[in-house]
Amino acid sequence: MKIGKITSVNFNQFRVKISSEIRGNSVNVAGVLYYFGNIGSYLKTTNSVGEQLICEVVSIFDSDMRLDSAAYDIDSNRELLLKPVGTITRTGKFNLGVGIFPGIYSEVAIVTFEDMELILQTSKDKGLSENIHQSFHLGESKNLINYPIDISINSFFNIHSAVLGNSGSGKSNTIAHIIQEIHKKKNNSAIGSRILIFDVNGEYKNAFTGHDKCPNLKVRLLKPNITGAEDGFEPFYLPHFLMNIDEWSAFLMATDATQRPFWDKVLQESYKFYMISTRGGEERQRFINYLRFKVCNLVNMLLGQGDTDTAIVTAAKNVIYGISELIELDEHLKQACVDEGMHDDLHKLYNNCAVAYGNNNDKLKQAVDAVREKIDYGNVQEVISLRANSEQYFDYRFLKQAANLTLLEEDARGNRRVREYTSTMMTRLDFFLDNQDCDFMRNRPAGTTNIDQYLEWLWQTNLDVPAQTNMVIIDTSELSKDALETLTSVTSRLNFSSRKKLNGSARREKPIHLVLDEAHRYIKKDSKYLLRENIFEQIAREGRKYALYLLISSQRPSELSETVLSQCSNFIVHRIQNEVDMKYVYAILPYFSDDFANKIKQSVPGEALIFGNCVSMPLHIRVKQAHPEPNSENCKVHKEWFKPFPPLPPEAPVLRREE
Repeated sequence: MKIGKITSVNFNQFRVKISSEIRGNSVNVAGVLYYFGNIGSYLKTTNSVGEQLICEVVSIFDSDMRLDSAAYDIDSNRELLLKPVGTITRTGKFNLGVGIFPGIYSEVAIVTFEDMELILQTSKDKGLSENIHQSFHLGESKNLINYPIDISINSFFNIHSAVLGNSGSGKSNTIAHIIQEIHKKKNNSAIGSRILIFDVNGEYKNAFTGHDKCPNLKVRLLKPNITGAEDGFEPFYLPHFLMNIDEWSAFLMATDATQRPFWDKVLQESYKFYMISTRGGEERQRFINYLRFKVCNLVNMLLGQGDTDTAIVTAAKNVIYGISELIELDEHLKQACVDEGMHDDLHKLYNNCAVAYGNNNDKLKQAVDAVREKIDYGNVQEVISLRANSEQYFDYRFLKQAANLTLLEEDARGNRRVREYTSTMMTRLDFFLDNQDCDFMRNRPAGTTNIDQYLEWLWQTNLDVPAQTNMVIIDTSELSKDALETLTSVTSRLNFSSRKKLNGSARREKPIHLVLDEAHRYIKKDSKYLLRENIFEQIAREGRKYALYLLISSQRPSELSETVLSQCSNFIVHRIQNEVDMKYVYAILPYFSDDFANKIKQSVPGEALIFGNCVSMPLHIRVKQAHPEPNSENCKVHKEWFKPFPPLPPEAPVLRREE
C-alpha cells in the first residue's frame, strides 16, 4: 500500500511527503495493521531499474506546504525522513546498501510481513523443515511492530556470538530464552546439543531445572568445593594433573625467567615420587635407583665446592635430613624406601656427616661412593629422560615434597637466592594445598586419570542411557578471582584439546557451545589476566574448525579481549550507557554506526539491537521473556524496607511501657 511520495533525495536520506488520504499512523493491508508513523519503522520505494529500496524512518515532522503542491497529491503537512538500509534485487535477494537511488516523486509504500520474510531470508526449506527445526523465535521487531523475529539456528550457533549490555538490561534472559526456545520443540528433540555454561552469578539453574518447559534438555548441575549433593548440585572437579605448565605457572603467578623452569622440575619430580609410592617390583626399583642417584649427586656437588669440611658437612647434613623428612611425610613412599634399602642409605650418609677437629677425613665421600656402587646408571638415564605429560596422574601431596627437593638441589648447586626468587610461588603452592577454595582441583572423579575419562565424566557420555547430558551448568558464584580464571580456562582448554584430536567429519559432529557468563572477569585484555596465553583467544580464532563455539555475555565489553570480541560474528546488544564501553564496541565493530549507538542507549530492559551473520540487516527487537526466568531479578527495595513485622509467637511476652 502506498502512503506518500519522495520530495527530496540525498545520499543518506530521503524526504517523504505523506499523502492526504492517509490518516493516523497506521494502515490496514489485507487485514493486517501496519504502523509506519513511528521512529524506526520500515518503508520501501523503487528505483529506476525496478529494485525495491528498504528504508527506516529516522524523523517525523510537520511542514508548511503551498497549496499548489496538490498537483502531486501531496497536500498534507506530514513529512518523514528515511534512511536507506538495503535493496531487494529483482531476483528477490536482499543486500545491505543502495546502488541506484530512487527518483524524486517516487512512491513510498508499506513494508509488509511478506517483505520482511524475504529481507530476513527466513523462508524455510519446506522439505527439510518436516524433519528438522531450522530456526528459533527471538522476539518481536521494534521497527515493524508485532512482527515476530525468527533466527536461523545454524547462522546463530555455527559461529561465535556475543550478548552485551549493562547489568539488568536482559542478557541472562536473552541467553536463557534462546536455549529454552530451541529445546522446547516438541518433535525431533535437540539431543545432539552440548552446552556448557560458566554460571558466574548462579542465575541459570532456575531457568533450566525443576519444570517441564524443556522436555528435550537433560541438565547437569555442578558446583566446585561441595562435598556431596547440595541443592540439586553435584561436586565439580578439575583435577590438578590435567593442568599444563602454562596453567600451573599462571595459577602460581610464576615468572618466566626463574619460577617457570623451577616449577617444571617440580612437576616432574612429583610424578617420580608418586611412581615410587605406588609402583612395585622392577618399576619401583628403577625410581628408587633414580632417587639414590639424586641424593649422591647432591652430596657430590657439595663436596666439590671447595669449602671447609665443616661447611660441607653442615650443608650435606641439611640436604640429607631434608630428603629424609620428605620421605617420612608419605607412609607408602617411606615403606618403599625401606624395602629398597634407600632408608638405610640415607641413614648411613647422615651418620658420616661428622667432623672431628674440623676434619671429616673423607668419611662422607667414602659413604657416598659406597651408595653409588648400588646405582644402575643405565636405569638412571632412562628415568631422567622420562617426562610426564600434562594429563598423567600424580598425587598432589607430592608437590610440596618435590618443591622442597628441588630447592635443596638448587642450594647444593650454590644458588643461594633461589628461595627468595620462588617465595611468592611457594606461598601460592601453600594456598593450593591448604585452601578450601581449591578443593575442586585437589580431588578428581572416581577412575579419572586422563582427559578423555574426565570429559566422559563431565558430559556423562560413558553412561548406558538413552538421553545423554546436553547441558552442563557450573555454578562458579562462590569462587575467588584466580580460582575462577583457572576453572574456566582449563575446562575450556580440555574440551578444545579433545576436539582438536578429531579428524574428518567427526570434527563437525556433536558441537560444543561454551556460554561465558560475565566473560570480562576471565577473558581480559590487560596484563592482569593470569594466563598469558589466553585459551579463549585461541578458541575464538580456531574453534569454528572443530565445532567449538563461544557465546559471550558481558556487561563490560571494554574489559574484554579485543581478539575474542572481534572474532564474534553475531551480536545482541542490550542497553549500554557507559561511554567507555560504547566507544569500545563502536571501535571494534567496523559496521557500527551512530544510529545503532542511539538505539542501544535508548533501549529499555529486554530490548536489544541484533546484527551479524544471523540477520541480513540490523534489527531492533524486544526479546521474548524466558519462562521460567533466570534468577537475575533486581531487589525490590521498597518492598523489603516496608515489610510488616512478623507476628509474635503466642508464648512471647508482650512488652508494655511503664507508666
